[in-house]
Amino acid sequence: MLLFRIGDWVVHPLHGVGQVVKLERQQFAEAAQLYYEVAMARGTVWVAAETLLAGLRGVTAKGDLPRYRRVLMSSPGLLNKDYHHRRAELQDRLRQGTFQVKCEVVRDLSAYGWPKRLSEVDAALLRRARDSLCQEWAVSEAVTVAEATHEVETLLREAREANLK
Repeated sequence: MLLFRIGDWVVHPLHGVGQVVKLERQQFAEAAQLYYEVAMARGTVWVAAETLLAGLRGVTAKGDLPRYRRVLMSSPGLLNKDYHHRRAELQDRLRQGTFQVKCEVVRDLSAYGWPKRLSEVDAALLRRARDSLCQEWAVSEAVTVAEATHEVETLLREAREANLK
């Protein structure tokens, strides 16, 4: 049974948001099997339809966004002070590929940068996580990425103000 149809918006844990444009039998390494062709902002990704080992999932439902607004505005989790451990822990969390985790990582890293500027590595990780979050938010909410980014940044700013009181 196939999980996605042509035209469905999906999220790949490494490549972000894309749209299923084709279902085709391909042979890459082993025997031929059915693959989803997913058009991404930076090219095409082929994902095996029968196994979905790559973690392809549907875009977060619009009705779930109020819960994620609350996540972004909730108290941040504590991050490891050690740079290497912090980076490894955040990358491990992001590999889960869930929208919940993206929201938590963006919230936590944003808050980590409140008292002092983030390191270049932390700032780059935050940018990637926030960009991925905002792309999916935009598709889910049916708005532009700029509008989604504005909303996410507003929520984070309000969270900061609430935590400083």
